[in-house]
Amino acid sequence: MIFIIRNKLHVPDFAVKIITVVFWLFIWQAIYVCVGQEILVVSPACVFTRLCNLVTDGGFWFTAFATMGRIMEGFIIGVLSGLVLAVLAARSHVCRTLMQPVVLIVKATPVASFIILALVWMHADFVPAFSASLIVFPVVWGNVLEGIQKTDEKLLQMGRMFQFGKMKTAGRIYVPSVAPYFTAACTTGLGLSWKGGVAAEVLSDLPFSVGGHIYDSKIYLETVDLFAWTAVVIIFSVFLEFLMKRLMKVATDKFNLNI
Repeated sequence: MIFIIRNKLHVPDFAVKIITVVFWLFIWQAIYVCVGQEILVVSPACVFTRLCNLVTDGGFWFTAFATMGRIMEGFIIGVLSGLVLAVLAARSHVCRTLMQPVVLIVKATPVASFIILALVWMHADFVPAFSASLIVFPVVWGNVLEGIQKTDEKLLQMGRMFQFGKMKTAGRIYVPSVAPYFTAACTTGLGLSWKGGVAAEVLSDLPFSVGGHIYDSKIYLETVDLFAWTAVVIIFSVFLEFLMKRLMKVATDKFNLNI
């Protein structure tokens, strides 16, 4: 329906996004009215009010940035390890064969299992970063490896004809080929890392963490807090994803990577 309205009335993209948000807020409000029990579903207005109260609390920002720091640490580790191991797998059939079962296991194993194992292996402070990195790693590894394998063979032949060195071949041919795959992996991985990192915080019941507050809201049946802290995770995740897309766009324009 929204697409039909947009096509007929030529509604700007920004307006379409606002209409979409309002539509789902209306659905949320309708569900709240139908259920009629705040312990199960709270209204958007209550969540917004609670969010405003949280934001004005000084401890909120410390907690939010502490969680963001843990998750971004895991995200960076996952991206770097996936990138390096994908390059090695592309260059070595043995390395690729050895890595494939590891990647399959990481992708297939429930996140909760890794989190519980990590709580046995290491201090709880490191578990969110560990969980986030494990979720991001196979996404980056698979995308980067696919990007390398799908590099245009004609461009590689041209590079050999003009006697490109390894560094020049990588910079002029492989990097532009892999860049779209890498960008997609980072965008997808960032959202997944927030899911895994916050889930680890919930199971770890870390102090000064968003996951810890979500756990407490479940224990004390504070549904408003549960919705509010979940909204915090969504807002931070969406904002960081938007920021990363902008930075990637600037980088690709500056270095002429044709994404």
